Amino acid sequence: MIDQPKHSMFAAHGVAAPLRHAVFRRIWLASLLSNLGLLIQGVGAAWAMTQMTSDADKVALVQTALMLPIMLISMPAGAIADMYDRRIVALVSLSIGLTGATALSVLAWLGHLTPQILLAFCFMVGSGMALFGPAWQSSVSEQVPAETLPSAVALNGISYNIARSFGPAIGGIVVATAGAVAAFAANALLYIPLLVVLFLWNRTSEPSRLPRERLNRAIVSGVRYIANSPSIRIVLARTLVTGLIGGSVSALMPLVARDLLHGGAQTYGIMLGAFGMGAVIGALNIGAIRQRLSGESAVRACALSMGGAIAAVALSRQPVLTAAALVVAGAVWMLAVALFNIGVQLSAPRWVAGRALAAFQAAIAGGIAIGSWGWGRLTDIAGVETALLVSAGLMVASPLLGLWLGMPRVGARNEDAEVLEDPEVRLSLTGRSGPLVVEIEYRVAQDNARAFHNVMQDVQLSRQRNGAYGWSIARDIADPELWTERYHCPTWFDYLRQRSRSTQSERALHQSAIAFHIGPDSVRIRRMLERPFGSVRWKEDTPDRASTEVLPVVATAAGSST
Repeated sequence: MIDQPKHSMFAAHGVAAPLRHAVFRRIWLASLLSNLGLLIQGVGAAWAMTQMTSDADKVALVQTALMLPIMLISMPAGAIADMYDRRIVALVSLSIGLTGATALSVLAWLGHLTPQILLAFCFMVGSGMALFGPAWQSSVSEQVPAETLPSAVALNGISYNIARSFGPAIGGIVVATAGAVAAFAANALLYIPLLVVLFLWNRTSEPSRLPRERLNRAIVSGVRYIANSPSIRIVLARTLVTGLIGGSVSALMPLVARDLLHGGAQTYGIMLGAFGMGAVIGALNIGAIRQRLSGESAVRACALSMGGAIAAVALSRQPVLTAAALVVAGAVWMLAVALFNIGVQLSAPRWVAGRALAAFQAAIAGGIAIGSWGWGRLTDIAGVETALLVSAGLMVASPLLGLWLGMPRVGARNEDAEVLEDPEVRLSLTGRSGPLVVEIEYRVAQDNARAFHNVMQDVQLSRQRNGAYGWSIARDIADPELWTERYHCPTWFDYLRQRSRSTQSERALHQSAIAFHIGPDSVRIRRMLERPFGSVRWKEDTPDRASTEVLPVVATAAGSST
């Protein structure tokens, strides 16, 4: 392989480095066409709504209908992406979107389109994309090496925003010359390349040694992981607030074109194109921004810049000035969203990546969906200019959240640790046996009591986000050096999953807790069945379920742990 120049965009950390990998390149190019189709349809839907009604809230509801499904079904979609073959999930979800786009095209062609029907099929298309998103984004790490993952995340944002730069303008021309039906049909056709590329992708994955979780349990596992991950919670909260406030730009863009600039569908397309062009500029500079600024400083700068840009859009009556402001708004919007996305993606281990990214999608889409409705209502009461000025003021004030919810520092992806050896079992168990109780006894010098207790607070979060519940730490009042950690897992299989989910940093955390242990004997671990009636044959002729159930084989040892 020819060495790349140090500053080449194709160097290992360059934004275009992932394009050297054929699978990623093909999927990326096909997704670019799919995004182009979605943007063309978005212009057609928004402009068709302005022709059917003059209510600002109904116009803004087009954006809500497209984004609300992402908020509503993202977590089940993320669980499905983690449980099943992500390629198959993506193909099914794209088929749902294609069906919605095709039906919308037919109804518009037959002249049966109403505001309610338009919103319903926009919701269907949005549902397909909501299911597609977690499977697509979490599979990026399977298409490129770990060192190029941040660049791949940025490139996926660039894909959408390249389409955003040209799609709305193309959509405006299509709508102006051939009507909304042509925009809907173009979207349906542009689904096909991505379907073909994903169908041909020969995805390889390691089969799990444990049975697949049920959907409801997988959703609970994802929620539990996020609830016990302070860094992810902070990023999601900041994402939601940014979506709520910044969603005013895309939601009110048709009204900016119609009421402030007195233009038509083509003006609307050009304004969206300016926003998308800015987003491409922002995505191309994400690497430089991450090198020069901390996460909090970068998000703060983006919020202040976007607040100023939204105010300029509100006050401008010249298309050139509005477009210039939208380029700035698009650049800083893309930077902020990419920073949030990278923060979530690098903080979540592979087993829960789909669910973590689904939560991110729910936060940004939910913020935009709810915000779009709110900005539409405010516009009906006070007008477009006032609504945008209120949005600008809130965006300028949003960095104050950093005083309570400062952005966490994000490094390299936290990779999974090696598989541990299964514990010794002499009691007949099935995979459903449980709850399982684990007790770990540490002997800690009294001088280290405070330091040990502080470490155990982090251990608590680690245990709980990987599947444990009812965690506690107790100190013997007769023997102050003796500490007992105790937690539960719902079933035997859940306990095995909990042991296998630890990342390298979590495994190091557990070892740091064990390092406080003193004395000639090692840390004592007890694993007990809390309700043992399932392991007792009450009659001689009672079938022994454990004898017919195949449990996972013992894995190769990778060190001792709990």
